[in-house]
Amino acid sequence: MRKKVIAGNWKMNMLPNEAIEYIETFESLVKNTQNEVILCVPYTDLFYCLNCAQGTNIKIGAQNMHWAENGAYTGEVSGQMLKSIGVEYVIIGHSERRQYFAETDETVNKKVKVAFENDLKPIVCVGETLEQREAGKTAEIITNQTRLALEGLSENQVKNTIIAYEPIWAIGTGKTATAEDANNSIKEIRHEIEKNYGKDVANEVIIQYGGSVKSSNAKELFSMSDIDGGLVGGASLKPEEFSKIVNFE
Repeated sequence: MRKKVIAGNWKMNMLPNEAIEYIETFESLVKNTQNEVILCVPYTDLFYCLNCAQGTNIKIGAQNMHWAENGAYTGEVSGQMLKSIGVEYVIIGHSERRQYFAETDETVNKKVKVAFENDLKPIVCVGETLEQREAGKTAEIITNQTRLALEGLSENQVKNTIIAYEPIWAIGTGKTATAEDANNSIKEIRHEIEKNYGKDVANEVIIQYGGSVKSSNAKELFSMSDIDGGLVGGASLKPEEFSKIVNFE
C-alpha cells in the first residue's frame, strides 16, 4: 500500500528567522503522524531548516535546481550543491517555473535525471491550464508531461519519482478540482506510467494532488483511491493549518 506524502511548498516566502520559528512550532504538531512530511523551502532557508529539522520526522526539500553540475550559470544552484548540505527532495517543473522562467518538458527531464544522479528525490509537477481543461485536453496534457518528464529513466527511478498533479487553474486561486476529478486525472497519469513501465511500477509511484489544498478539503482529497497526499502551497505557510493537513485522518 502506498504511503501518503504531504509536502509544503513555501515558494518565495519565509526569512531564516521565520523558518526557524515555524519548524520549532510545527515539529511538535506532526511528530505522531504516519505520513511523510516534507518542507520545500527557499535556498536561503535550506541550511537553517536542515539544522532545525534534525531529530524530527520533517524532511527538507528545495524548490528547483539546475541540470548542470557546475559552470557559468549565475544565480543557479546544482543538484550536487543541494546534496552536499543534506537536502533530500527537490521540486522540478512547477507551473510557476514553466510560466515565468521558461521551464520546458525537456529541461524538466534533464533535471529529473540529474536529481537521481545526486540521490535527490524529485517531485515532478504536471498540470493543465484552464483553457486546456475547457478544451477537453486535460488527459492529453498531463500524460504527455508525465511521459516526457520520465523519459530515459529506469523502472527503479520511476518508482522513486513523486508526481504532483497540480491543475494550474487551481493553484492559489481558492478553486479546487473535485476529489473525483482530481482522482480521475491522477488515474490517467498512473495509466500512462503503466503503459510505459508496467503495472507494478505504476502501482508504486506516489502521485500527489496540489491546488488550493487546505485542512477543510484534505481528508476528502487524500482519501481517494489514487491520491497519495499533496503538494501544498499557501496553506503550508501556517504551521497550525499545515499540521491539520498532515494529520488529516
